[in-house]
Amino acid sequence: MKSFYHLLGAFFIALVCSCKQNIVTSSFPEMTYTPAATEFTLWAPDAEAVCVSIYATADPDEQPLQTCQLEKAKGAYWTAKVKGDLMDRFYGFRITQDGVQLQETPGVNAHAVGLNGHRGAIIDMKATDPEGWADDVKPALGSFDEIVLYEVHHRDMTMDPQSGVQHRGQFLAYTENGTTNAAGDPTVLDHMVDLGVTHVHILPSFDGAGDEVANLYNWGYDPLNYNVPEGKYCTDPADPYSRIREFKQMVQAMHRNGLRVVLDVVYNHTVSTGDSNFDLTAPKYFYRLREDGSYSDGSGCGNETASEREMMRRYMIESVLYWAKEYHIDGFRFDLMGIHDIVTMNAIADALHAYDPSIYVYGEGWSAGTCVLPSDELAMKANVSRMPRIAAFGDELRDAVRGPFSDDNQGAFLCGVPGNAESIKFGLAGAIQHPGIDYDKVNYSKAPWALEPTQMISYVSCHDDLCFSDRLRKNLPGDESVQIAALKLGETIALCSQGVPFIFCGEEIFRDKKGVHNSYESPDSVNSIEWERRHTYADVYEYMREMIAIRKAHKAFHMGDAALVQTKLEFLPCTDNLVAFHLNGSAVGDSWADIYVAFNGSATEAASIEVPEGEYSVICADGRICRDGLAATAGGTLSVAPMSALIVAR
Repeated sequence: MKSFYHLLGAFFIALVCSCKQNIVTSSFPEMTYTPAATEFTLWAPDAEAVCVSIYATADPDEQPLQTCQLEKAKGAYWTAKVKGDLMDRFYGFRITQDGVQLQETPGVNAHAVGLNGHRGAIIDMKATDPEGWADDVKPALGSFDEIVLYEVHHRDMTMDPQSGVQHRGQFLAYTENGTTNAAGDPTVLDHMVDLGVTHVHILPSFDGAGDEVANLYNWGYDPLNYNVPEGKYCTDPADPYSRIREFKQMVQAMHRNGLRVVLDVVYNHTVSTGDSNFDLTAPKYFYRLREDGSYSDGSGCGNETASEREMMRRYMIESVLYWAKEYHIDGFRFDLMGIHDIVTMNAIADALHAYDPSIYVYGEGWSAGTCVLPSDELAMKANVSRMPRIAAFGDELRDAVRGPFSDDNQGAFLCGVPGNAESIKFGLAGAIQHPGIDYDKVNYSKAPWALEPTQMISYVSCHDDLCFSDRLRKNLPGDESVQIAALKLGETIALCSQGVPFIFCGEEIFRDKKGVHNSYESPDSVNSIEWERRHTYADVYEYMREMIAIRKAHKAFHMGDAALVQTKLEFLPCTDNLVAFHLNGSAVGDSWADIYVAFNGSATEAASIEVPEGEYSVICADGRICRDGLAATAGGTLSVAPMSALIVAR
């Protein structure tokens, strides 16, 4: 029997979503174009009057060509039909409320905008489809356990002259392959394909509040227009067609090269209040308020949206479906997912999977501050078991490996700090119930929170916080060879997890960010990946590339089923500096019948494990790795070199 949350979610899906010729029927149908007339519709529940102005350009100083009043229609909708062919014109709404005419807005559901996103654009969406778009085919995906995520920022990846691309800092950078720079480096697209990841997680790429001409660095967590690509990543941000077409070309190119695309979405807050598109259409409706009428601030950005309200819930469902259908997006990562309510997140996942069951949904299972809603109603990590189609980041593993997010100066397993073994085991099992874990000793969660291992994202670093190499430089100062060994070991732990592994771009070549903790507005000199590191740290790259290939080739590393993990992953006796386990490969059809894996977190002392006697191939040892084997061993007592992983198989 479906849960209450699934039934309620299904109700909202039926209420707000339908598919006809691949178009979402919207609760916010702001503009319907024909050559004879354009009909404008706005949901504005408390408006006293609404008008729409038509402009020749998006220039904010330009006077309107005409202004028309909207008439009150059924419910809270206002409509007007403006005669004439308005193709390639721009528009903006003004709402009068409490006797005051508010600032102009393109509404909450613009699908095309002009420069800086302050005016909506009337365009032919079919004209934004690149050649062959109708025949775009998603790369095959058998199940979620096959996923290897790779998080990128458009500028991080492409601004360096040795990125191998011409369209630096733009969507089109990912359409270039086969070209090289003077050093013979691959393009960023070829690099990701060669590395072996399956899903490219792009940081927020919808229209944000920054100046698209100045084009200053920003991560993109400043939402303005949720359903339009950001202009600063296209060749001509003043052209409404450019950002849409080039985003589609990026997705199309990745699909052709075997990569799926995940969109980072930020529905939990807007860049501002009062003058946000939400507040300019329905003041304070879309936000949670404190008892005194002020904005609740669970996001730490000045506000938090009210996903539990009917129209905000509809909006979020329709928005992700629009990106999935119009832009062929393959997955969604929800920023501060813990701010959203459980019912809405389940409704979103159900709607997406009704359209395409291969779409992967995950998010941050926490908030940045206290929300108005009780925590047991929110999509927090602890409530993931009530959201069976949704995954969350596993910070238990992350912080047990490298040290807590809250203190850059404190190390963990990789620094020989005791007390982290059970937290690492928790992450290796994918946050599920497992008989070999003492949950009382797990760092943040005293009980499993995932129903299936694919509900946990396994990672040691992401865009937010010190990147992995900077953290290691801080916690393991001095010998870089030790830092490199620690990075290899940390990434191996994440890639050996039964959860879904996640890699921050550039970790495979020991990238740094000059020690900047929160680089969301730092210049390219801090954030840009220096691609010459691909040569300097070729050993790191080849190690991670081989580890990814091994994971993908051997089902035992990604069983994808809690019952199998509980019975076919056996933890071996561990110490403060040693975590080890056995995988029964034959039970899951793996070509390796038995796999033994050990992680030694001491930088100075070797460790040992006991392995049944037999003929084994040493796959990984002392910072070296090869899927075809480095050497042979007869089992028995095996040594695990300092700061390294050992993998043997037969």
